[in-house]
Parts: sequence; C-alpha cells; structure tokens
Amino acid sequence: MRGLIMKKNKAVFLAFLVHVFISAATLSAQAGNSYPSMAPLDQYLIPDQTAEIALARSAAPASISDNAEVMVLGAKGFTTAVKGTNGFLCLVERAWAQATTHPEFWNPKIRAPHCFNPQAAKTFAPIFLMKTRLVLAGKSKAEILAATAAALNSKELPSLEPGAMAYMMSKQQYLNDRGKSWHPHVMFYSPGDMTKSWAADAPNSPVMVASDPEERVTILFLLADKWSDGTPDLSARK
Repeated sequence: MRGLIMKKNKAVFLAFLVHVFISAATLSAQAGNSYPSMAPLDQYLIPDQTAEIALARSAAPASISDNAEVMVLGAKGFTTAVKGTNGFLCLVERAWAQATTHPEFWNPKIRAPHCFNPQAAKTFAPIFLMKTRLVLAGKSKAEILAATAAALNSKELPSLEPGAMAYMMSKQQYLNDRGKSWHPHVMFYSPGDMTKSWAADAPNSPVMVASDPEERVTILFLLADKWSDGTPDLSARK
C-alpha cells in the first residue's frame, strides 16, 4: 500500500519539493519575499508548554512518542521538558530548519513536529538545535550558514550515524504556506548527495528524495497512509 501511495503521489511530492527544498529563488520571487526577516520571537513560541509537548509527540504514533524525550522552544532555545526512555527525541521544528536560501526561512507560522530515532537524535537533530541558538543570538542567514559549515567541518557537529531517521506524521503540522500539512511520512537520512546513486532523478522512479547541501544530507521520504493518531490520510486517496 505504501509503495502505491508513493508512486501515486510522486508528481505531488516533486511539486512539494520545488516549494520546500529546491527552487527557493523562484519561490522567493513568486512570494514577493513575504518573510524577509525574523518576526518578533513570540510569534515563533508556543505559550502553552503542555500544548507544545502534545504537538511534538504527535509526530509519531503514541507507542513511540509516549516514551520519547520531548524538547520545547523558549526564549533561550530548546530545553528538555520531558525525559525519555527509548532514545527517541520529539520536538517541533520552526522555519529556520530549512535552508537559508528558502523564502520561508523566517515564516513564523511553520510548526513541523519531528520524532527522531536515537541515531538521528544524536547526530542530525544537533544541526537544528545549533541553528536555533544562532537564530536566537540574532545571527544573519549568512552567519548561520557559515557557522553551521564550520561546525560540520570541524566535527563540532557529529557525523551522521547509519540508520538515522525521523517520523513526521502529525495531522497538525504546518510545513509551509503551500503544502500546509501535506502528508504523513517518515524520513531516512544519508550523508552527502545520494540522488544519483539511488536513481531518484530517473524517469518514473518512485524514489522520493531531497538533497540538502547546507546540512550535507539526502533525505529519503516514505509516505504513510495514516496520521500518527491512526486516522487515514484522505488526501492520499484523491
């Protein structure tokens, strides 16, 4: 069933990638640079910590997220609100998780719940957490990009562990102004650009990937037919 959904939604997915990962310059022109700078910090915060914990946990089925560590965003960065026991980490990413060239890098509406498995929690989530600290320190996009690259080069940010992946199955997620909640999905991370070796760019290939050169990772997407609460993704059946 998942394979069928992947094939059926390949065109939709590729359109989504254009808006989320690839054609940032084109999108910026179309959007009229709607988010040219950071909004006031309180627009990115969720005042009710309990609500943010619930949103973060909604990224994965309760059988996973109920025992995961949960981090929430405050004025000084992300802090642990709930200690976990299974090695997973759930948090709600904000817009600056995207590439610095993305036109919605400062979009305060974006709420992207993730539940990272232990490998990703240790070796991929630290990139976003570092970018968050830089954002809250008032750094520019250029400074964020330079600092992230330097940290990857120096190994201050760890090398990606094999098997790193994350769940994004929240019905409440808001990924961008076009895709909104899009579809429930899981992501598998691989170092470097794997597009060619996975033949993801080949005609009729069902493999859905996004290459992120800033974070030096390729993300393999698998669509799910249900949200984390078990309800069906009705849009996948259209």
